Amino acid sequence: MIKLYGIPRSRAARAIWMLEELQVPYELVPVSFIGDCRKPEYLKINPNGHIPALQDGDLTLFESLAINLYLARKYDKGLWPKTVEGEGKAYQWSIWAMTELEEPLLTALLHRMFLPEDQRDAQKAADGEQRTKTPLAVLEGQLKGDWLAGKEFTVADLNVAAVLSWATLIGMDLSAFPKTQAWLGRCTARPGYARLISKMG
Repeated sequence: MIKLYGIPRSRAARAIWMLEELQVPYELVPVSFIGDCRKPEYLKINPNGHIPALQDGDLTLFESLAINLYLARKYDKGLWPKTVEGEGKAYQWSIWAMTELEEPLLTALLHRMFLPEDQRDAQKAADGEQRTKTPLAVLEGQLKGDWLAGKEFTVADLNVAAVLSWATLIGMDLSAFPKTQAWLGRCTARPGYARLISKMG
């Protein structure tokens, strides 16, 4: 059985969402980003000391969006693009989500919610939210139809939406990006996302 190491309230949520979309059996092995991921036994699984990590038979993978690309490609269920061009878009948007979108969103999230209150910096939170608007403008301009890599929901949409969903946690107003807001709504209306949310408690 597939083993996913992590906890729902972390980047592991992205892989949980994918596994729930695919409806393949898996075991969620609780590993917290506070302490657990630096233990020697876990560092043998992911030497970077981060979550999530995935074991599928003899294969071990780390990096959340790479895990999702692998799962979508192996188990498909319609989540892997049907064309080479669609695959290119899936890789493009997954890498884009990590290099352009995640850092400013994470900065805002940390300083609004996750850090202890005495370590939060309101200016850093506001700056992170402001910088998020640059990649959002790119996404808004690229959304030509309902989905990012073709006529159906695919791993491209899941990977970007899994990162962008942090915007809702920080209460970011997306109304200036109506196509993006509607697209994110379509993504998070899926039953797989609802099953992820139910695991967050």
